[in-house]
Amino acid sequence: MEPTRTAVVIEDDDDVRDLLHAVLTGSGFRVHTAPAGLAGVEMVRRLMPDVVTLDVGLPDIDGFEVAQRIRRFSTTFIVMLTARADPSDEHHGLDAGADRYLRKPFRPAELRRYIQEGTAVTPGA
Repeated sequence: MEPTRTAVVIEDDDDVRDLLHAVLTGSGFRVHTAPAGLAGVEMVRRLMPDVVTLDVGLPDIDGFEVAQRIRRFSTTFIVMLTARADPSDEHHGLDAGADRYLRKPFRPAELRRYIQEGTAVTPGA
């Protein structure tokens, strides 16, 4: 059966991008990837995915700016992933529009749980 939900992974690290692709594919998503922020914003605009995973440290614009730009046109569920450990970065990410903030290294089960919670369809909605 073909996946009916779509995810966009915006991540410049090949290994992390591959891991996210595997986790999301295993969770039933059709996954598209972008290695930079601007390309990711355009991919989200074009595909209107159910979920976006977003790195903070990208080569062109940072993930905070990416989240703000996505929020101008989309309510997609955004999970920000970063190696940054400063609590102020988490607040900045959530203020920029992320729905969840995970620190790397992350546990795939935790990511799956966040995505399941964030993309669940409410009965009667």
